[in-house]
Amino acid sequence: MPRVGLADVRAARGLLEGVARTTPLAGLRDLSEQVGGPVLLKCENLQRTGSFKIRGAYVRIARLSDAERAGGVVAASAGNHAQGVALAASLLGCRSTVFMPQAAPLPKVAATRGYGAQVRHFGHTVDDALGAAQDFAAETGAVLIHPFDHFDVIAGQGTVGLELLEQCPDVRTVLVCTGGGGLVAGIAAAVAGLRPDVRIVGVQASGAASFPASLLADRPVALEAMTTMADGIAVGRPGELTFPLVRDLVSDIVTVDDDALSRALLLLLERAKLVVEPAGAAGLAAVMECPTAFEPPLVAVLSGGNIDPLLLSKVIRHGLVAAGRFLSLKVPIPDRPGALARMLGVLGDAGANVLDIEHSRTGPGLHLEEVAVELLLETRGSEHSSAVLDRLQQAQYTVASMEAPHW
Repeated sequence: MPRVGLADVRAARGLLEGVARTTPLAGLRDLSEQVGGPVLLKCENLQRTGSFKIRGAYVRIARLSDAERAGGVVAASAGNHAQGVALAASLLGCRSTVFMPQAAPLPKVAATRGYGAQVRHFGHTVDDALGAAQDFAAETGAVLIHPFDHFDVIAGQGTVGLELLEQCPDVRTVLVCTGGGGLVAGIAAAVAGLRPDVRIVGVQASGAASFPASLLADRPVALEAMTTMADGIAVGRPGELTFPLVRDLVSDIVTVDDDALSRALLLLLERAKLVVEPAGAAGLAAVMECPTAFEPPLVAVLSGGNIDPLLLSKVIRHGLVAAGRFLSLKVPIPDRPGALARMLGVLGDAGANVLDIEHSRTGPGLHLEEVAVELLLETRGSEHSSAVLDRLQQAQYTVASMEAPHW
């Protein structure tokens, strides 16, 4: 079975000249002190179609014969691969059909159609859509463009590795979001051929981490179920081609949960002014979770920025909760005039902003002359939240319950 190497990635780069952008490498000073050196972001969210996927899709379709391209191509995707295939096919004068799950985000569906693909909805997961795409290929003769498990696709994605080595020649660690393994395998192939001393770390969502069990078994193993908001890396089984590359060239596979992804997205929005989808923030999330685990200079690859605005609003709220910026409390106070104003004065002196407030005069544990006040507070973070609680306790208030806010 052929294996992608440095020469293959370089050849792919030649094909992508004038097609894929050389995306910028941005600094993130906020984490540099904790890490002990430069933290850099490879901004593939600023790539054409909003993700790295155009690289592999274009190389794959460009290498088809004229007869194969005349028969069209077909793909399955929840968004990023769909857009990459649609644009690549349009640039190469080729018809494209993309199968997408029924619940695929509307902006991604619209963008895929806008790039020229015929979109068909099928099933509830990408695996369902992939089965339909395979059937379509068998029936029509269209060439299936796999999202990650093809030699040309891996080589195309590997061009990200060539660029980041040129942009940061002294890089020591590269963190790459990992689903089926196409991006991390391609980057590892490129980097290993030039800088075998660089540590490559694959980062998976903890609710969709197929590589740890597969590496333990020394073969691709399918997950029974997946639960993560990072749909871009929610892949239930490593590829047959990507698995040996990851096994042999990737130093570590680590996982991050949705809370960590939310915090990373929030940091990218607030400090780097970058819109990134949950999957694309996985590498940075790993750094934020354990900043001393990775030798700097380090580069976290932001694989894409195609996030549904509805999901973005939820993620921002979730990230604020995960970062301790919201605090939900229930506090009993005397049921008499001025009692609420006094407590709100304590909160104001502590610097907390009251977002919502409710009263309840009945409930377990309440005395006859008490009322329960439920508060949603905005704070400056976990340390400030602790200081607010301390101030309440110093003022002789008892916090009856405390929980994350619900929307």
